[in-house]
Amino acid sequence: MMNKLAPSLPESLVTDEALYLNRRQLIKGATAISALSLMPAKRAAAAQRQPLNYQRAESNLDLTPEKKVTTYNNFYEFGTDKADPAKHAQALKTKPWQVAISGEAEITGSFNLEDILKWNPLEERIYRLRCVEAWSMVIPWIGFSLGDMLKRFKPTSKAKYVVFKTLHDPAQMPGQRNRWAGGGINYPYVEGLTIAEAMHPLTLMAVGLYGKTLPPQNGAPIRLVVPWKYGFKSIKSIVSIHFSERRPRTTWHDLAPNEYGFFANVNPSVAHPRWSQASERIIGSGGIFSQKRRDTELYNGYGEQVASLYSGIKENHFF
Repeated sequence: MMNKLAPSLPESLVTDEALYLNRRQLIKGATAISALSLMPAKRAAAAQRQPLNYQRAESNLDLTPEKKVTTYNNFYEFGTDKADPAKHAQALKTKPWQVAISGEAEITGSFNLEDILKWNPLEERIYRLRCVEAWSMVIPWIGFSLGDMLKRFKPTSKAKYVVFKTLHDPAQMPGQRNRWAGGGINYPYVEGLTIAEAMHPLTLMAVGLYGKTLPPQNGAPIRLVVPWKYGFKSIKSIVSIHFSERRPRTTWHDLAPNEYGFFANVNPSVAHPRWSQASERIIGSGGIFSQKRRDTELYNGYGEQVASLYSGIKENHFF
C-alpha cells in the first residue's frame, strides 16, 4: 500500500548550481575548526547500529543515499562543519537513556527509552527533509507517532506547547565544551511545538533510519522529525519533554530571531534575510557543482495535511 504520508516530488528540476549561502556566516569558521583540532584525538569505536523490526512503507520518492544522510549533518554539539558530527559523535553513550516528562500533564517523571519503545510498534515514514540552508534530502525514518506517545502522559488543558531539550553533556559533546566549536550557541539545545503540531499524525519520534537504529550524528537514540518545518526544528538526542502553558524560548530563535522563526514552516515565498528559499539543492543528486535543484514547496509539500494548523495566523508571524 502506498504511504499517504509521503507525496511525490514534482519534476520541476534545474541543473544550474547557485551560490550557496548558509548559517555558517553566523560563525567564526576558522576558529571553530582550530578549536576542534585542539580536542583530544582519542575516540571510542564507531557506534554499532542495530537492525529494527518495523512496518515498512512504500513510496515513489527517490531516497537520498544512506552514506550522504549519515555524513552530511548539522549537529553543532559535535562541530559546525557538515562532516564534524560523523567524526566526533561516535563516542556518544546512548545506553542507558531516559526521557524526562514534566509540566502540565497528569503523568510526569523519567522514563527509560526501552520502556517507551514498548508502547507503540515502529513504522517507516519516508519524508522529505528541507534544511533552512536551502538543501534537501529524502530519508526513510523509523519511529512512532509523537502524539500517541504524548497522550500517555495525559496533558492538561493548560498544555499549549511542547518543549524539547537535547542532552547537555560537554564531556561527550565537544561543541558544548567549546563555545566557538559549537557555533556560539547557548546549550542545551531547545526546541518547541504547539500542542496541535505535536499531536499531528505526521509528527514523528524517530529511533532509526534505513532499517537500523539512528547513528549518533543523526540524533541517536531518539529525535524529533517534523517534515513540514525547516530541519532545525527536528531536535536530536532528546532527554526532556515539557508541557508548557507559555510559548518557550528556543535556541535558534533566541540566537537570531529575525532569521529563524518559532514556527519555521517551509515557505518558498519568504526568503531568509541572506538567501532565497525558492529552490533547494538535492543532496546526493550529483557532485558539488552538478547537484540538481528543485522548486521548494509550501510546507515542504505537506500543505494538504498541515495548512489547517495555521488558519488565522499571519505568515510573517511564523516563517
